[in-house]
Amino acid sequence: MPPEDPHPVLKADGLTERPGGRPAPDSRDRRPDDDGPGGPAATSPGRPRIAALDVVRGFALCGILLANIQPIANAGDIILAPSATGPQDVNAWVGLLVEQRFFPIFSLLFGIGFSLLLDSAANRAARPRLILLRRLLVLLGVGLVHFLLLWQGDILSTYAVVGLLVLLPSTWLPRWAVAGLAAALVAASLIVGADRTLLVAGLFLLGSALVRYGVIARMEQSTWVPAVLGLALAAGAAPVLWLQAGVRSGDAHFGRLMAGAGLLLAGVYVCALLVLLRTPFRRALQAVFAPLGRMALTNYLTATLLVLAVAHVVNGPPDGWPLTTVFLIAAVILTAQWVFSTLWLRRYRFGPLEWLWRWATWAHRPPLRRTH
Repeated sequence: MPPEDPHPVLKADGLTERPGGRPAPDSRDRRPDDDGPGGPAATSPGRPRIAALDVVRGFALCGILLANIQPIANAGDIILAPSATGPQDVNAWVGLLVEQRFFPIFSLLFGIGFSLLLDSAANRAARPRLILLRRLLVLLGVGLVHFLLLWQGDILSTYAVVGLLVLLPSTWLPRWAVAGLAAALVAASLIVGADRTLLVAGLFLLGSALVRYGVIARMEQSTWVPAVLGLALAAGAAPVLWLQAGVRSGDAHFGRLMAGAGLLLAGVYVCALLVLLRTPFRRALQAVFAPLGRMALTNYLTATLLVLAVAHVVNGPPDGWPLTTVFLIAAVILTAQWVFSTLWLRRYRFGPLEWLWRWATWAHRPPLRRTH
């Protein structure tokens, strides 16, 4: 993940909040067109996208593919990089910097997209939660097909179930309760260590709270905030990564260290991207990552098919592939997906699967071809 409208800021900014903690939109709202496992959203025509979300989603999609190539090709078996082989081993560095570092970003984006869609639906439908329910049920169906037919490591079905059990009920809660519950679930996941579902639920709610407190509305307005936050997260990640590097995967503390390091490093990656988007690198980042991010659902699912196809061509068992082979496979697949996404989006408003998902969500066919 793979996978939006900044709204309420604070009451000091002159915005009000609906009962239940959701702010009422005003003329300053901006809604982008977006669908994907990392951040579904609906939009009003003519509203600009939030470019940073597309870039972050596309970046996370690249990392998730790199981490998943061997597990997918290995018929669903989970393969962890040998983080106990020492920092001089290149595979160990991949285990430290890639494994479980990108799905937290997708989870956060999913929560963000969910709340943005809720506000859009509230302005366009009498029963906005019914729209969200349909969206999650469709995602569950897609995820189950992906899980049963292609790869048992599918995350979409997990996202749909957690969305139904946690995100949808949270829409009746005030935003302070959502933020508090998010913190509690994230903390619980770090204590448990091996339970990824708790972390997903916590990050879903954190993303929702960030929207409802107006953080997403201001995410591209500052350089210093993400820079300082990123440095703080990096300072916290360094000792956790050092500890993880010295612990074997069978150790009782390995799961907690992996989860903690993954969460901190994911935050570092996001903050670094937000800072770079405030520099002359913005145009390059948008060109490289935004097309992938805008078609995250299509790219996430087709990546599984492409990896399974490649596995029949590459010699040797997937868990024995050298790192250069894994990187080469990832580069070829991502390049092909980038070319396809870029060319497709020149003519169409949504990716093919994103369009079908939107159709099922709103129960009417949205326009696909661009009119300009």
